[in-house]
Amino acid sequence: MAQKPTRDILGIIWQNFWKSLRPRQFRGNYIGEDYFGNKYYEIPANPSIGKRKASRWFEPADKDAFDQELTAEWEAWLRGRREEPPTREELVKNLQIMDMKKRNAAELEATYAKAKDDKALPKQVEGQTVGTYPKYKEYEFIPGKEPPEK
Repeated sequence: MAQKPTRDILGIIWQNFWKSLRPRQFRGNYIGEDYFGNKYYEIPANPSIGKRKASRWFEPADKDAFDQELTAEWEAWLRGRREEPPTREELVKNLQIMDMKKRNAAELEATYAKAKDDKALPKQVEGQTVGTYPKYKEYEFIPGKEPPEK
């Protein structure tokens, strides 16, 4: 026979106290590893003890380095934006796409650097510098003051 839930305040406090004495899981379940060597762990949610969200964390490959790199897929899993951890195939596919983009960017940079070397920079016009607005004698530079005479 199932126990009837109590509406008594003291009964609720006693049940919560009793549940708090149960052993809890402190060590996480190993979930996976990325190609940087970071290891990912999780303690799943347990609504019966009031834990609604899973606890997720990672152990970095180099514990002394403060600038850790995480893949976008694993970071989304850590932050709870995705339920399932990324698969090995998904990580490999996205790594190949990332490498392809780096190669394409290097090729474009080389192409534009070559085209830039072929073109000569425009000559400076008197009173103007390359990359700034033109300066005219008849316009004031400081509002309310006369333009400087040359």
